Amino acid sequence: MSRSAHTAAQSTKDRLIHAASDLFRRRGYAGVGIAEILNAAGAPKGSLYHHFPNGKADLALATADWASDGMLKLMAVSFDGAATVDDGITTLCHKLAKLFDKGGAWDSCPVESALSDGPDNIVFRERLGHLYEGWIAEVALYSEQLGDDPDTARARSERFFMLLQGAWTLARARQSSDVLRHLPEIARAPL
Repeated sequence: MSRSAHTAAQSTKDRLIHAASDLFRRRGYAGVGIAEILNAAGAPKGSLYHHFPNGKADLALATADWASDGMLKLMAVSFDGAATVDDGITTLCHKLAKLFDKGGAWDSCPVESALSDGPDNIVFRERLGHLYEGWIAEVALYSEQLGDDPDTARARSERFFMLLQGAWTLARARQSSDVLRHLPEIARAPL
């Protein structure tokens, strides 16, 4: 399916979310105007406020949720059939590296790019914390299922995500996915 046919098949709301996510990723929340989002989505002005009553702020929250859902799906695929937590983390990092190499939404943390550069507001900070806690809880759950006690699972997961955020930043600065591929080795170091 061609890009234009794929875009036409998406709902206006989805087109707005995908266009905003791409723009926020490349230029941050503050660097993107509403007109640019509407133009990139091929959407009329009224549609933004129809789907997102608080405008760009609501759209940023929706893009973060959408990106987080993608990350949770990627985790599920990565840990499906993993024999150990390290195997699941390695698979996840390699999948993220491949997505980084393709460019687009995964060459930086898509949740962080939508919310961290946004206005200094409690709603953005709370959503960012909530989504990251969801990622941490998800890996901790897989870790427990693969034999870690709850405290070790939580500690391993928190450490991994702290390392992952730094790795995304360094990979983007170096323009090299090798940082993400090297991450499992660093994450395996004793707690």
